[in-house]
Amino acid sequence: MQENFSLKSHNTFGVDARARYFMEVHSKEELIDALNYSKTSTLPLLFLGGGSNILLTTDFEGLAIKLGLEGIQEEFISDNEVLVTAKAGENWHEFVMFCLKKNYGGLENLSLIPGNVGTSPMQNIGAYGTEIKDTFVSCTVLNLEKMQLETFNLEQCRFGYRDSVFKQEGKGKYVILDVTFKLTRKNHHIKTEYGAIQSELQHLGIENPTIQDVSQAVINIRQSKLPNPKEIGNAGSFFKNPTIPLPQFERLKESFPQIPGYANGDFVKVPAGWLIEQCGWKGKQIGNVASHQLQALVIINATGQATGQEIFDFSTEIINSVKEKFGIELEREVNII
Repeated sequence: MQENFSLKSHNTFGVDARARYFMEVHSKEELIDALNYSKTSTLPLLFLGGGSNILLTTDFEGLAIKLGLEGIQEEFISDNEVLVTAKAGENWHEFVMFCLKKNYGGLENLSLIPGNVGTSPMQNIGAYGTEIKDTFVSCTVLNLEKMQLETFNLEQCRFGYRDSVFKQEGKGKYVILDVTFKLTRKNHHIKTEYGAIQSELQHLGIENPTIQDVSQAVINIRQSKLPNPKEIGNAGSFFKNPTIPLPQFERLKESFPQIPGYANGDFVKVPAGWLIEQCGWKGKQIGNVASHQLQALVIINATGQATGQEIFDFSTEIINSVKEKFGIELEREVNII
């Protein structure tokens, strides 16, 4: 247990907020001990994974618990399928690389996404045509009220676009301890239709890509347009891509003929980055905070000295300007603490 602990190295924005108390746990038993302590002292709790999806707007006057549970298990269930279970503290990208080294397919499009395995089901992380729900089997959680282990299957997690039961009525009620995925061993389903994967594969001179090739293409694309949090503070995509009714999109198309959209039934998903860029935010800096010059969807701690409140206020200005111009209200993807 440490007091007045800086969380600067535990959030990818690099915000120097402090926790009144801090503890890192490496087992279920250590976690339960920490939770029992917090109950007797009536301290509020903050659970930290990779710190890639949070914005600390103030010091935390409670107990911050870093989930350091690590380990990976494999169970072959057929000639073509394997169940892979990773504990919550495993780095997500390193876990994907572990699977690719074993030639397990299904997660390759999710390469280089920051964060840890334990937080991946919370917002149903996704990229380049793939989401967690596509390979997810179950997760083991600790019920904080009953202090008992429970298992959530795919249906119980109620995954949506960057959403799950853990962000809705289950928020603050559970801690995810491990996640199990069903992956392929040989008959892989290669997904190259989304984004710039095909053009990147052509650039690499690859006609019949393996899952490893797809992963490398995704890594190249992400590195070309997204800043490395180790070099400049950010949390990746700050906003969700809004989904609007088809009639609203058609009306916007009359005023903005170039507006992109991806139809899904009676709704259309509009790229938030495009909306933000049209409002003049791409590369714009105010004080210590900026919208990234290559990807307007990413807010950065431009000087390394930004406070969480500065970043939050900057995001509010973006939300207001997009709503004024397009009538669309952006939703933050990052969790605000």
